[in-house]
Amino acid sequence: MNDIVDFLEETHFVEASHGRRYESMQIGAIVTTPKDEEFDITLADIVFVGCADWSGTEEEVNFGNSPNVVREELYKMFYWHSGISIADIGNVRQGATPGDTRFALRAVLKEIQDAGKIAVLLGGGHDLMLEQYDVFRKAEKSVIASVADMLIDLDETEEVNASGFLLDMLTGTPNFVRHYSHIGFQSYYVHPQMLETLDKLRFDFFRLGKVREGIEEMEPVLRSSDLFGFDMSVIRFGDAPANVNGSPNGLSGEEACQLMRYAGMSSALTSMGIFGYNELYDRHNITAKQVAQMLWYFIDGYRIRRTEVSMRDEDEFLIFNVVFSDIDSEFWKSKRTNRWWMRLPDGVMVPCSYNDYLTASVGDIPERWLREQERLS
Repeated sequence: MNDIVDFLEETHFVEASHGRRYESMQIGAIVTTPKDEEFDITLADIVFVGCADWSGTEEEVNFGNSPNVVREELYKMFYWHSGISIADIGNVRQGATPGDTRFALRAVLKEIQDAGKIAVLLGGGHDLMLEQYDVFRKAEKSVIASVADMLIDLDETEEVNASGFLLDMLTGTPNFVRHYSHIGFQSYYVHPQMLETLDKLRFDFFRLGKVREGIEEMEPVLRSSDLFGFDMSVIRFGDAPANVNGSPNGLSGEEACQLMRYAGMSSALTSMGIFGYNELYDRHNITAKQVAQMLWYFIDGYRIRRTEVSMRDEDEFLIFNVVFSDIDSEFWKSKRTNRWWMRLPDGVMVPCSYNDYLTASVGDIPERWLREQERLS
């Protein structure tokens, strides 16, 4: 922690809130911060860090206060997750240049990852996700990444920014993105060639209507993900009115919370970020409340993550033998969490859904199974 203290703002939210007292079961009362005498990041499960850098967007300000506005709402919520330790190391300070700020953010995220903790980043522009990925890349760790966003940020730009950062993340060399999934894009805002590009790379993408039709199908997607970036634009304007550049259509607030719960449940996920919330457009903190509730559900999902058993313990699973298209396969259902897996011909177990099992049980090939096989070929 001493190695990164110079990268963080001197004043933490708990100090700036003028000694506000929280009830014993509110999150503000149980979260630990560097201002606590016995603060130790190694004792935490989840670590929050803020970085309200907007320099890669078209916002008029380069740096904001959105993480603290979210904290104001989050800290008032009640803590229902006994045994889960939450740390909040504060905000990355604004550097002399945007590059300095991002260097500091990478250093902080690396510290969290090296400690084996789950990093939760409160952005800022969505291009900050590139700094999250960079921690994996520099460690030469293969990563499965997912993004929830109204747009697909693959624009070709001279400098890396929020509208084109995915191009650098998905095509840069050397590349450590093993797989990528895009959740909730709106077709009328996305160039068809972008989808062709993703498809050629064997990546998955789910339009808004498909996600809303069966949001439970996104759980296996997030269960496999090491890195998840959530852009607030994917939520409809009515549920997140700070989205002045958003859309009248999108996920509902409840569906956004469900995605966050799925992300928290993922035993693979170690880095998650929420981007695109600008407090300057937020009347009555309604969108800040939405973000805070999403974080609450992420913590709730983490509680479930802890209850899943190892797949080596076959007695904890119901195993179904299924034949489809002359292929013998197995589907496993956890007795503890009711989550499903399917066995590929090479013996690899991959997350799936109950609907995949139903499709296979009538002799049809589940699309998820087919996509996994395509990636192996």
